[in-house]
Amino acid sequence: MKRYIAYIGLVILVGVLAACEFKSKPALVATDITGADFAQSIDLVDHNGKRRTLDEFKGKAIALFFGYTHCPDVCPTTMTDMKQTMKLLGPRADELQVLFVTLDPERDTQQILSEFVPSFDKRFIGLRGTPEEIEATAKTFKIFSNKVKAEGKAGYTIDHSAGIYVFDKNGKIRLYVDYGQKPADIANDIKTIL
Repeated sequence: MKRYIAYIGLVILVGVLAACEFKSKPALVATDITGADFAQSIDLVDHNGKRRTLDEFKGKAIALFFGYTHCPDVCPTTMTDMKQTMKLLGPRADELQVLFVTLDPERDTQQILSEFVPSFDKRFIGLRGTPEEIEATAKTFKIFSNKVKAEGKAGYTIDHSAGIYVFDKNGKIRLYVDYGQKPADIANDIKTIL
């Protein structure tokens, strides 16, 4: 009988511990890509003319987005979502660095990036490079981009991938945030990896 009671007690204990373990892992809305073997580095120039790499942001999480300043909808929407995400992070916002990499270095000069990117949040950094550097960086991050001729003054638009890569404070890639994810969900996912 004692053996039976001990067995029942052990089963209950295992069940309780399993439930605690299940509850301790928060659900992520973004796609967890921890351990991915791509998107490991960048070496581009920021909107102030300083060469930047991902390594110099260690100690902060990074949200990295590819786009262009003449984008009619996706890019300004994503930047606005990241601005809102920063507000939702509150005092923890300083633990996140938002990086915007242009896919249009011909039009997105240092001057244009320095006006566009910080207009959403002064802490955001715009990055650019030569067309060859941008192409190589986009390839490293598995970013699709394609110039499409368009009527009007701009002459072209760029079809491109529209997600955000999130790195943890150790510089390891952790999340892929799909375009259109709500700022509240982005903020909660970032808090989880912080």
